[in-house]
Amino acid sequence: MLHVDKDRGDDWTMDEVIARWYRLYHGNLLVDRYIKGEALSPAHFDAVVDVTNVWRKRLYDISWFMKCLNEHIAREANKEDNCTGKFWEGRFKSQALLDEVALLSCLAYVDLNPIRAGMCSTLGESDYTSIQLRIKQFKSHQQLAKDQKRKEYSTPLQPTTLVPFASIQNTNDIPFSLHDYLELVDWSGRHIDPQKTGYISANEPKILKILGIEQESWLEAVQNFRRNYGNFAGEANRLRQCAHQHGQSWYKGVG
Repeated sequence: MLHVDKDRGDDWTMDEVIARWYRLYHGNLLVDRYIKGEALSPAHFDAVVDVTNVWRKRLYDISWFMKCLNEHIAREANKEDNCTGKFWEGRFKSQALLDEVALLSCLAYVDLNPIRAGMCSTLGESDYTSIQLRIKQFKSHQQLAKDQKRKEYSTPLQPTTLVPFASIQNTNDIPFSLHDYLELVDWSGRHIDPQKTGYISANEPKILKILGIEQESWLEAVQNFRRNYGNFAGEANRLRQCAHQHGQSWYKGVG
């Protein structure tokens, strides 16, 4: 799941854009001269501005992000197999998340992938997932509180590489508490994998009650999220509103 922080990208200075671009790609002769501090004519300086504006947009563009990521993976895979050619079957697919329900459903859908696929039986064993990283950080935080003979901190430490959870929606953080999300995903995992050991509580998680989501609808969403929606995901009224904004009558998922 990606959050595109366009406002932050638009606030970068031209020098910041150039520095970020040069970490990924080769530059431009005129930009090289600008970096060296050479005197540029007004026309040449305007050309540098135009080039960096294009780079700025590409630096927060999902298509360019996937191009960079996929090309690297393809090169490494071909090197391992001593071959050449295409690695990926086709272009990537993406779905825009229109509301909190879609955000929460997609988060859980991704975090529960290994359990749904039968690759593991517990969230802590689900390698390469955000939920595993969050659980490790949470346990480390709990141990720290125990070692210092303190009660649990009001705000658990969260991995710096992930967007944090926050119960107060006044930032770009995920607008739910970490405790509630961990409870929800654990509860969902026990329903998805009947063989999983542990008690399945009959009480639905707090988040579902707050958002008014029925248990059956939720479990369907976290198991078949990709198939239930097209390019946009959200509640029916948000999907209709988005469809009308794009000149469409409806989008897949309204039903």
